[in-house]
Amino acid sequence: MNTTQHQCRPGCAACCIAPSISSPIPGMPHGKPAGVRCIQLTDDLLCKLIDSPDRPKVCFGFVFDPLICGESREDAMRIISDLEK
Repeated sequence: MNTTQHQCRPGCAACCIAPSISSPIPGMPHGKPAGVRCIQLTDDLLCKLIDSPDRPKVCFGFVFDPLICGESREDAMRIISDLEK
């Protein structure tokens, strides 16, 4: 039995860049298109809203999944971008 817990990779933020988000985001009232960096990302690719009630529900619902996140940030960007098509 594999008991390894997967966590988001530091410096990844693929889920904050690759997908489109139709929900309003503070600073992006119409959401964001696919491939556009979320305005709420810091320079070191951390979410400014991680513990905020202003964080969109879709963002709360996105969790690390090896099938989506792959083996690297590059994998995650490619996989999520492919899902947008």
